Amino acid sequence: MEHKNMDKATAAGLLVAMGIIYGDIGTSPLYVMQSIIDKEAIDERTVLGGLSCIFWTLTLQTTLKYVILILRADNRGEGGILALFALVRRHAKWLTIPAIIGASTLLADGVITPPISVASAVEGLLKIYPDLQTVPIVIAIITGLFMFQIFGTGVVGRAFGPVMLIWFSMLAIFGIIWIAQDWAILRALSPIYGYELLTNPHGGDGGFWILGAVFLCTTGAEALYSDLGHCGRGNIRVSWVFVKICLILQYFGQGAWLLTQNGQLLNGRKPIFELMPEWFLIWGIAIATAAAVIASQALISGSFTLVSEAIRLNFWPKVRLHYPSDQKGQLYVPSMNIFLWLGCIGVVLWFKESANMEAAYGLAITLTMLMTTALMAYYLHIKKFDMWWVVGFIIVYVAIEGAFLVANLRKFVHGGYVSLFIAAAIIALMVIWYRANIIKMRLTEYVKMADYIEPLQELSQDMSIPKYATHLVFMSNAARMGDIESKIIYSIFQKRPKRADIYWFVHVDTMDDPYTMEYKVNVIESDDIIKVNFRLGFKVEQKINLYFRKVVEDMVKKGEVDITSRYESLNKQNVIGDFRFVVLERFLSFENQLSLFEGIIMKAYFFIKDFTPSEDKWFGLDTSAVKVEKVPLIIRPVENVHLKRID
Repeated sequence: MEHKNMDKATAAGLLVAMGIIYGDIGTSPLYVMQSIIDKEAIDERTVLGGLSCIFWTLTLQTTLKYVILILRADNRGEGGILALFALVRRHAKWLTIPAIIGASTLLADGVITPPISVASAVEGLLKIYPDLQTVPIVIAIITGLFMFQIFGTGVVGRAFGPVMLIWFSMLAIFGIIWIAQDWAILRALSPIYGYELLTNPHGGDGGFWILGAVFLCTTGAEALYSDLGHCGRGNIRVSWVFVKICLILQYFGQGAWLLTQNGQLLNGRKPIFELMPEWFLIWGIAIATAAAVIASQALISGSFTLVSEAIRLNFWPKVRLHYPSDQKGQLYVPSMNIFLWLGCIGVVLWFKESANMEAAYGLAITLTMLMTTALMAYYLHIKKFDMWWVVGFIIVYVAIEGAFLVANLRKFVHGGYVSLFIAAAIIALMVIWYRANIIKMRLTEYVKMADYIEPLQELSQDMSIPKYATHLVFMSNAARMGDIESKIIYSIFQKRPKRADIYWFVHVDTMDDPYTMEYKVNVIESDDIIKVNFRLGFKVEQKINLYFRKVVEDMVKKGEVDITSRYESLNKQNVIGDFRFVVLERFLSFENQLSLFEGIIMKAYFFIKDFTPSEDKWFGLDTSAVKVEKVPLIIRPVENVHLKRID
């Protein structure tokens, strides 16, 4: 999406936004009111107070914070917590902490959302078939969804919008029908009812702690921001008006029905399905299941995008990425797909019912929202917003989200530990990968290219050494045009002398802008030594083989390099010389004296690395023309080796 069109809204764009970003928040009516009432007897005070809290949560948290404020912070049209981090990371190193915590808890949320959404929809069948076993059905639907990911979601994606339009329309219609039976329910729009419920506990688990259930109505707010690049700010803001009206009508319709059951227990009944007449129930369940699948799909796609961004920001191992179609944003991450599938199946088998899953849901995403608040506050600061506005933003949203966090912490022993355990494991992985990369960068030794121009030319002309390749291409970590790693020099001259006609050194810089595709060429010695620096955005696929070929073609057209073979017989026929890539892959040397912390980090890093694709596959290089060389990473050489010679 072009940045200049971000604020435009079109009919097609609104439909796409409806299908992509509102799955999670749009399926909340399946379980929110049920969670608020819980196992207590239905009473007017809880119903009206709960509705008031829902309305003001959607207004302050979703509408004001995300739709109005945070959507302003786009990174060349892209949104999400890591896109926001890329905007501010140069200004303070500590911002890495909220970025890692926020991204990890968002991924952890992706393990809970599909099970609770699908289970809540499928359990509607219990009203028709009371003895039905829903767990196998939920597992079958979730498994089918994850199996489908490999084919891409382009075709189904076009159907998402109309299905969600039907879903939201259905929510609104049944909501209005029940509101019309008791217009007095609208008095719950007043914040007084919410305030009274929160400050004056009335038996059971009411009072302040009810915020843990209320929070479930806004869990999908982070998706609004994450999918900014797919839909555009204008489409999100306009479509949210319709979506919010439909959600409020549905919640208040459920409230009107609940008041007719005053003094009774829910006993597993779901208010959303109680609003429907018997003849429509099977259709309602089918539409709800479709909406739940779409909610799950949106979160899965969002997780794939988040992982791809994390890789480019050095937060995640370089796992294999697939692009099933040419459509922008279409991405498939096999390892993440398996992880999410196993996690979802585990959640279904562990909790069995959606009511039990509610305890695990919400705690992790509260942390994501708090971390987004921290990053957004810093973004407002560097954009020179008035300090009082920044302080006001921090106070208001730390208070709101802090209250939600405290209320959700009560869920820890009832299942919240599941999402926090998953989040903690992802945080550990991100910290290991990030810290290991810092250690590697700090200890990589660079030398001046100028010192090796003459030796490289002499090696190139030394006929006593067998030719290794016509064009020898090294992947380099050296960002400066005049630098090169000492390990590459060692590989060329000492490991096995590598004679070539032209030496190429290629470096890839990951930029904070998501879609940058630029390169810079430094011809150090004509037809002898050339350095190429690629500048690729953190959302650009690494296809270095393809990009390098394009660079060479451009240079040939401009007469900057001659790529014909230097073998006499082939040169006469204008045959293009062979290209060979060399990738240096580090391993942890035994010749190290490590601090305890660095030792744990580096051992964990190399252990994880054994399960990830090699560097050449990550760079998208042609495997038939690639040599992967293992080089030791010596962090601190062992000193004072006391060896005694004896006769």
